[in-house]
Amino acid sequence: MKKNMGALDKSLRVLAAIIIALLYYLNIISGTVAYVLMALAIVFLITSFINFCPLYTILGVNTCKRK
Repeated sequence: MKKNMGALDKSLRVLAAIIIALLYYLNIISGTVAYVLMALAIVFLITSFINFCPLYTILGVNTCKRK
């Protein structure tokens, strides 16, 4: 797996995951929507930690700066 995520992309994903977790914790979202968004938040965190997004590979996107 080659890195295909840049620093800004990773930061935005982590920020989105934190916001989703806060919305869930504060009971602003609940039910099925909460579970779907929490699953998305987990995917965001995992992909940001490994610097690789499989969807980017399929779409041919690369936000990582090349050396």
